[in-house]
Amino acid sequence: MITVKDVVKTYQTGETEVKALRGVSLEIEKGEFLSIAGPSGSGKTTLLNLIGCIDKMDGGDISIKNKDVSKMKKKEKTNFRRENLGFIFQTYNLIPVLTAYENVAFVLSLLNLPEKEIKDRTMAILKEVGLEGMENRRPGKLSGGQQQRVAIARALIKNPEIVLADEPTANLDSDTGREILELMKQMNEKHKTTFIFSTHDKMVMDYANRLVMLHDGQIQSDERRK
Repeated sequence: MITVKDVVKTYQTGETEVKALRGVSLEIEKGEFLSIAGPSGSGKTTLLNLIGCIDKMDGGDISIKNKDVSKMKKKEKTNFRRENLGFIFQTYNLIPVLTAYENVAFVLSLLNLPEKEIKDRTMAILKEVGLEGMENRRPGKLSGGQQQRVAIARALIKNPEIVLADEPTANLDSDTGREILELMKQMNEKHKTTFIFSTHDKMVMDYANRLVMLHDGQIQSDERRK
């Protein structure tokens, strides 16, 4: 489903060059529950952002669903992202003035779907992530775990084949983080959605079916589990 080949990314910080990725190659299959891990500065978030068509690489190729996203122009990447990828962030990135329902439904409204379909799908996904009855609450009236559940619902509402999660448990206590991981694991198994995490949380690594360790912009190990 995803092929990363010889990917290079360098950042310029003042007069200093930081080599974030140094020729990374990786194959990711449909339905994987994969963690990209490593210490701060290892390149894990950079790799996630390149797969997510957010950043531009300096060398190499990335193809997703047999489409070479590395050659796409900015607008093409935006459209591809909207149609194929879901995102979950450590800071939730919810719109504070919108309710849980509105935060999730907003994604479908961008696709110009009929109002009834938007409502039916939004209520169904909120129920699935355990937020039935909380749809009219704004983020400020929700706990961190509940906000992350809204973020998961928002990522999954358009039925993406791939969800990218950047440190999704970073702002949660361990019990809530475990609940969120269990929820994402259920979604992975039920919908065959591919989940790719960027993390340094051992609990996230332990949940993964595959653990890719990065160090200084290179893959140090790639462990597949049952």
